[in-house]
Amino acid sequence: GDDDDDDDDDDEEKKARKAKIPVVEGQLATAQQLLNARAQAFLAINENLENAQAREAEASGGDEAGAQSQMAKKMCQSKLWNAGDYQAYLSSITEHRHAADVKGYLNLIGEGNGAIRTKVMGADSSEGDKKKRSRRFDRTFYRTCVSEGLRNVCYKFAIPPFRAGIILEDNLTLEAGFSFDKKLHGEDSDDPARWVPPTVPSTPQEFAGDLVGSGELVLLSEVMGRAGDSLDSLQEHPELQDPLRGCRYVAAMELAYEPRVRRHLRRIYRNNCKLSTRPTSKGRSSIDAFHEYHGLHLLREKDVKEHFPMDEEEQEIRKTGLSPEEQKKVDEEAEKQEHESCTQYLRILKAERSGDIKVNVHLPLTNPNGDGNEWYEQEDKYWNKRENQNLSCLTNELEKVYFPLNGDTDEWNGERRKILNFALTQFLLPQFEVEIRRDLREAAVKKGAEEAADTLGKMAMEGPLRPTYMITENRFLVPTGDLKIVGFCLSTDNKEASYFAAVTERGELGDHLAIPGGTRADGDKMREKVIHFLLVNRPAAIVVGTGGGVESRTVARKIGEIIIEATDRWKNRLNQRDDEDDDDYYERLAAERQMYNAGREDDEEEEEDWMCNVDLVDDNVSQLFGRSVRGKKEFPDMAVNLKIATSIARHAKDPLAELTYAWSVASDAGVFGTEMLYMNVHPLQQILPKTMLLRQYERVLCRAVAQVGVDFNAACNQSHLHGLLTFVPGLGPRKAASTKQSLVRIGGLIDSRKSLLGKRLLGPVVYNNAVAFLRIRQTEDHSKDLHPLDDTRLHPDVYHRNNWAQKIAIDALEMGENLNASSTDREDMQNTALRNIMKDSRKEIQRLFDATKKEWEAAYGPTFNVPAWDPRVNVPAEAWRDKVEELDLEAFASILEEQGNGRWYSHLQMIKWEFRLPFQDPRTPMEPLSGDKLFRLLTGETDQTICPGKEVVGKITATTDFGARVKLEGNVPAFVPLRNLDDDHVESAEDFVTPGDVVRAIVTTVKKDHMCVDLSLRKEDLNKL
Repeated sequence: GDDDDDDDDDDEEKKARKAKIPVVEGQLATAQQLLNARAQAFLAINENLENAQAREAEASGGDEAGAQSQMAKKMCQSKLWNAGDYQAYLSSITEHRHAADVKGYLNLIGEGNGAIRTKVMGADSSEGDKKKRSRRFDRTFYRTCVSEGLRNVCYKFAIPPFRAGIILEDNLTLEAGFSFDKKLHGEDSDDPARWVPPTVPSTPQEFAGDLVGSGELVLLSEVMGRAGDSLDSLQEHPELQDPLRGCRYVAAMELAYEPRVRRHLRRIYRNNCKLSTRPTSKGRSSIDAFHEYHGLHLLREKDVKEHFPMDEEEQEIRKTGLSPEEQKKVDEEAEKQEHESCTQYLRILKAERSGDIKVNVHLPLTNPNGDGNEWYEQEDKYWNKRENQNLSCLTNELEKVYFPLNGDTDEWNGERRKILNFALTQFLLPQFEVEIRRDLREAAVKKGAEEAADTLGKMAMEGPLRPTYMITENRFLVPTGDLKIVGFCLSTDNKEASYFAAVTERGELGDHLAIPGGTRADGDKMREKVIHFLLVNRPAAIVVGTGGGVESRTVARKIGEIIIEATDRWKNRLNQRDDEDDDDYYERLAAERQMYNAGREDDEEEEEDWMCNVDLVDDNVSQLFGRSVRGKKEFPDMAVNLKIATSIARHAKDPLAELTYAWSVASDAGVFGTEMLYMNVHPLQQILPKTMLLRQYERVLCRAVAQVGVDFNAACNQSHLHGLLTFVPGLGPRKAASTKQSLVRIGGLIDSRKSLLGKRLLGPVVYNNAVAFLRIRQTEDHSKDLHPLDDTRLHPDVYHRNNWAQKIAIDALEMGENLNASSTDREDMQNTALRNIMKDSRKEIQRLFDATKKEWEAAYGPTFNVPAWDPRVNVPAEAWRDKVEELDLEAFASILEEQGNGRWYSHLQMIKWEFRLPFQDPRTPMEPLSGDKLFRLLTGETDQTICPGKEVVGKITATTDFGARVKLEGNVPAFVPLRNLDDDHVESAEDFVTPGDVVRAIVTTVKKDHMCVDLSLRKEDLNKL
């Protein structure tokens, strides 16, 4: 049986082989036929090539002059370039993009001419060193076509590109349009025929056939086909069916790169371009009404021009006939629209990067719902097809230029139309889309970086925290000064301790107290330790960081209760208690005096009033310090939470100093400020270029430091203040570090601005640039009185090199100057005059405040806003009556100018205001957190992440008579009222939920002031999703 099976298998194999024989014979016949066809085509091409070479050799005589003539014919210089015209064009442009267009056009022509030279001469003889040129691969076909002379052919029926660009520009910019009698530089006649596309009497096929026969039009090697092409496919090859294809390619590419054509078509494209977004498969499943990208995923044909400043022409049109106020309103609305659009595009970039949406930039769509699908359901191939876009805004303008005025046959106009379509669809539109996407990103990124810088600027210009007892005082009359602050960092891990950190007036860590993990600060034992810690340090305020979340608010309230008890003890410390006899009383006083006044020589401190309050503050910068390299360097053995608590207190004393401190550490690559990239400054900062962001941050900090000024001695002696020196105009990181080291070597203290130069801490140029921003403040470390103007914004030029400030003070006080006095006595007299005039101006500020308050309350009652009063803003010039106001500074400035000293009026005005408000801090005091910002910092939630109607998941923590308490993700407290536990009537919460249950609920109300969210478990609400 097995042998019979083997025989059957052999028979089947033989039958299969016999069946394949006809197929193989047919393939052999086809191959032979193809080889014959290839041989015939090769012979024909070879014959044409030999004839063409013979004619060229005969025409040129085989010499170099003939080769040069052949190259000139193929290069068509007069068709592509007019030197005088392009020189005039280059001198008129102002945008780098237009200059880049000219360069691109020249490079394209240069590549084509180089290919011609190589073809004719056999090698590029101009490159003696045989260096290889980098060439773009996408221009290989162009170089091949040009080297075969197709450029000369295409301009027999198409207008030269540079003339097309001139006509297009005049049509779009001149009211009368293009004039055909226009004459360019170097042209002998003003023949209008130069500006009209040439016409050909024969048909395109006859025209091409004649040129092929004469050898002027060479069919490219692609005619030979591929190895597997059949005879029919070879005969139907596009090069044989369309011999002008290469000519159109050359004309289209050179037209698309012509500078004027690109410039004006780009403007038209930008004015008509649209932006559309659509969700990906991932986006369809994840984006709902509460998603971060909701509203961004279905943008349909939004005008791209809204993302850029208004065009000048459109701006003039919209402002025509409007009043100045209305014109200003138009500018503001346009700027607002631009800002909103750029912010929106930043979010679009973020959504596109996450894979939730796709973005397309295109011209208006012709039929977005043509196949029955919604526009946002169309696949990528639909959006990529140029046929689905309305190109008429571009083609209409080009056809006016590219078609003969007197008309031509449909066949030749069809050839020209193919050139225009090819130039648009293959070259211009893809490049414009890339440009517009790049411009959109650059505009959005620029706005985003500016917005982030503005936010950082507000953080930098936030002044020191003013304790509650000082809030009712005016900061111009009662400055904040250097206060002792206690910072508190609440640990989010029960295994780690929380810390109080007491910071001295200079910002140094003086004392600290640890609250072990799992221990409450208001517990019996811990409470006494906290009270003792507060009594010893007696801070002006306690600041609690928000990094502990919602629990930070609870702890702040408990600390507030402890503060009340501690301050009561301090106030009653001198009173004898009921349970104390005289000996116990005096013994307690002695012990407390030694404990609370350690290191103090006088007993006046015993009579001081101690007031303190607690505030919640943003600890974004402090959290960064606790985990940074600089934190480890300054406090190598401290716990992270203690470092954070220290930085919280320092930040409350001087926010600008902490920001500059964060900048002062360089990365491994030597870049300063990289640590600030980890701060939560802008919600979209992660997609902004880091280099641009740091550059903006640096400028903001420079401006802030220049406005606020720097205490030179303190900045050089305390590491957390040294960062301020870096941003003093004229210094920088290197000079600031060198200056600090130099000061340490000479004792760590100077007593005048002159010493900066005299002790060679700064060079003359740096000194001149930086000295006005450096303060030399009077401290207990100085053994003598300092020059009163060394702690002002005045440059030493006005009180050292020129004694104009002293002269103003002496004249205002009507003091006689003893010319015979010694230089020391004269200097003492001048300094006395300066102190007296400054004292007089300070009294005037108090008088103006009292007068303004009295006038206000007489008219409106006791509603005067004491903290907001600003003498620089709220007092008219005629109300000032201080002695310096009596002087005519304008006349003094005129005298100085007449004497050849230059114009100093602005400096004299500055002298007057520095007498009144010497180095006044321009920053507004730090405001306590509240409302939306406090809710966001404590919960981490925003209006987008938690809002009415959003579904959330939480855990029941307790039930009450009024409902159920819930804890959401992030420990956000929530509450479900009885009425929202079920659709039916509810008697008790325990009938529906029990502690520990995980529930799915709907947000009904977000109570930010109460730090709570109301929820609903009703099926009716859940089914609305």
